[in-house]
Amino acid sequence: MQLVVARIGRAHGIKGEVTVEVRTDEPELRLGPGAVLATDPASAGPLTIATGRVHSGRLLLRFEGVHDRTGAEALRNTLLIADVDPEEMPEGEDEYYDHQLIDLDVVTEDGETVGRITEISHLPTQDLFVVVRPDGSEVFVPFVEEIVAEIDLEEQRAVITPPPGLIDDRAEVASSRDASESGDDA
Repeated sequence: MQLVVARIGRAHGIKGEVTVEVRTDEPELRLGPGAVLATDPASAGPLTIATGRVHSGRLLLRFEGVHDRTGAEALRNTLLIADVDPEEMPEGEDEYYDHQLIDLDVVTEDGETVGRITEISHLPTQDLFVVVRPDGSEVFVPFVEEIVAEIDLEEQRAVITPPPGLIDDRAEVASSRDASESGDDA
């Protein structure tokens, strides 16, 4: 099984180093010198990590065969993919790999169907579930403890407690707003 473990950012300096957006809880294991990683797009790799270091709180990597800024900049936005044993599970009980969450049904605590997770969007501040609703529209659900109450892999569902407005249809929100505005005029 393959997992995205990082995304290459901008070039750093003139000797082929790049900044990396880490997408793994185990960067020392997955992104250490000597690691060979597949890439997306595949034409950019595979890449072998020559060196790694932390500079101003960011991970910097240099790959074998990339010796200058031009080569490093050509790798920008490339995803780094590691082979992982399918039986391997994240260490923490509340940690999940993306592939475990994709295709989970999303329901509210009272059983209302919201949709199905089709993608996990990794943002700097938090991860988001991209949920496709039964009508084909999308809703974005922050993957935070306050909203995602439970992940049940056996039942293949994620139970959420959405704040008002997060999953409400625009028509429902607009009609409730219109109703409250017309009540003010009376």
